[in-house]
Amino acid sequence: MRTVSPALENYTTDAVSGDLWKRPQLSPRDRSLVTVSALVATGQVAQIAYHLNRAMDNGLTRDEASEVMTQLAFYAGWPNVFSALPVVKDVFEKRAH
Repeated sequence: MRTVSPALENYTTDAVSGDLWKRPQLSPRDRSLVTVSALVATGQVAQIAYHLNRAMDNGLTRDEASEVMTQLAFYAGWPNVFSALPVVKDVFEKRAH
């Protein structure tokens, strides 16, 4: 990102990864859960692996992540969830090793 848009990298590092994620009103786990849900709901499949791994590093369990996908199917649409499931499966498999 730095070579293409250094300013965007700075905003990401300072505002998003810094200030936003350190606000005390939500735990990192809850922020991760919201982020993964938003990515699935908006069909942003390319970003799910990174954020799902971060969510699991922040305490989200595999069972909880699985349940989130079931919940989202009804509220964010089956196609969005079915598009996300291969990514979720890949994250689960890589974390199992």
